[in-house]
Formats: sequence, structure tokens, C-alpha cells
Amino acid sequence: MTEILNAKQLKDRASLVDLLANLGYSPARKSGKELMYRSMLRDDDINPSFAVDDAIGGWYDHGTGKGGNIIDFGLKYWPLLTFKEVVSKINEVLTGSIQPVSDHRIKRARVRRKVPYFIVSEIKSIGTHPAISNYLKGRGVFEVGAGLLFEVYYYVDGVQPQKEFFAAGWQNENGSWEVRNRYFKGCVGTKGISFIAGDEKKLAVFEGFMDYLTWKIDNHDAEHSILVLNSLALLAAGIAKARQFSHIDIYFDRDIRGHQATQELISVLPYATDKSVAYEGFNDYNAMLIAFIRQKDSFVSTEQTKKKTI
Repeated sequence: MTEILNAKQLKDRASLVDLLANLGYSPARKSGKELMYRSMLRDDDINPSFAVDDAIGGWYDHGTGKGGNIIDFGLKYWPLLTFKEVVSKINEVLTGSIQPVSDHRIKRARVRRKVPYFIVSEIKSIGTHPAISNYLKGRGVFEVGAGLLFEVYYYVDGVQPQKEFFAAGWQNENGSWEVRNRYFKGCVGTKGISFIAGDEKKLAVFEGFMDYLTWKIDNHDAEHSILVLNSLALLAAGIAKARQFSHIDIYFDRDIRGHQATQELISVLPYATDKSVAYEGFNDYNAMLIAFIRQKDSFVSTEQTKKKTI
């Protein structure tokens, strides 16, 4: 591609699938007209939840509840670049991938599609649904989660026949529900950070709620206020909330994006401390707990087998 396209031209002519391919991302599977990717905007997307419909030039990240066009994606993917720099960057990455428009070429139609809208039908205390209980027990947070986690039952508005979904969930500052189960990680409503008031000076900051609950097991007497980002995309909102505290402990994932987020927070609030050494050797706090549970279960199983053979 020799010509430089402006923002409107990129929206009309550029392929988000081509952009992702040139960035090194391939779809994990296809769902109807949509290609499903493991979100490149988050590090915690185990099950592909980043949907792309190239026919309409749109994307939607079920984990953050955000979506848009190719420009919107660029602004999320390169958050430190200005709007003009993002347009330039997309042109650079797509060099050779956009075909020039000729008189006989039919311009791709951009059709508006309704973003999935979840409706909460019921909230229950955990311990009612066995699948949710087993999921939380597998992550080691069933008991500590009492009163903090709930069973959230919800469905997609306007879809017939209506199908109800269920997951473990907790509320964010917008009153919406962050939900998790074995197969899905997302938000029912508007994505936001979660805050639990405690000590007015001490704050513990986490990427995810499961990490917070794991920390709570190890620090059951701690009185810190708690801030859970629910997504690194909400780091700026988290930093704004953290400014009111004079003692800040950071427990982000021990991966590239987690490290970058930790450094960004410390650059703004230099007195904040990286505490991720607490789970050194693991990607996050809860991953360490899960590994311990599996090791314990394996030991018990081995001992039971030995006992049967005696």
C-alpha cells in the first residue's frame, strides 16, 4: 500500500483481520460470522472472547464490554499514542494489505449490529449451584468468598429462545456484575473497578478478584482497603482511586503487561510497592493457590492408592 489512508478511509476499507494477522494474532475459532480471538487487549483471556466481524469492520471484547471499529481498536492497543499516531501506525502495519478502490469495486457496507446486552434475572448466595461451587472450590476461594461472591443468573436480551447463564460474580463501582465461570469471563453491565473500603491509608491493588480472595486467605487480619481493576484497561481509573492512599501494595500478574502496569502505577505514585514476589514462580496469586491445591490432591490420591495396595 503506497497511499496513506485517513481515519474514515481506514474504517471503510481496512480489514481488522488483516491488521491482527500482521500483528501476529490468529483467530482461535469461528462462531457464525465472527472470528474469536484470545484478547490481545488483556492477558487473562483463557477462553477466546474477542470477537471480530470483518464484514462490518467491528470488534467486541466480551471481557471488558468494549468494542468498536479498527480505529477504536488501535486506540486501545496503542494507548500511549495520539489519535494521529494511531492512524499512522495502522497504515504502517497494514502496508501492502489494503487494495486500492477502483470505480468497479463495491464499497463494503457497514451495518450496525446490536452489542449483546445481558440482563440479570437473579442473584443468590454462593453454595446453591453445584457447578459454581465446584468452580470456586477448584480455585480455592469458595469459603473465603462467602459474602463477597454471589451466584449471578443472567440472559441475553432479545435472543429467542431465551437461554439463562450462570456464574460466580461480584459488583463493580458501576453496580454491574463481573462474572466468572469455567467457560466465560466477562461483565454483565458496564465494566468498572471494584472497591472495598477499609483502612483510610493502606490500599492493596489487584488485577482480578480471585487474586484478592487468595491474598485475603494469606492476610486474613489485614485491614487494607481493596481495589480490584477487573481489567488492566481500567488502570487509569485505578490510579485515580489510589491517589487518596499513602501506603499502596500492588499485586499484579507476573507477566509483561502486569509488570508494565506495575511500573506505570509506581511512576505516578512512587511510594507504591510491587508485592508480586509473594507468588514468585507463578503468573498470579491465585495460580499459586491452584497449584498448591492440585499438589495436595495429588499427594492424597497417591497415599490412598498406597493404602489400598497394602
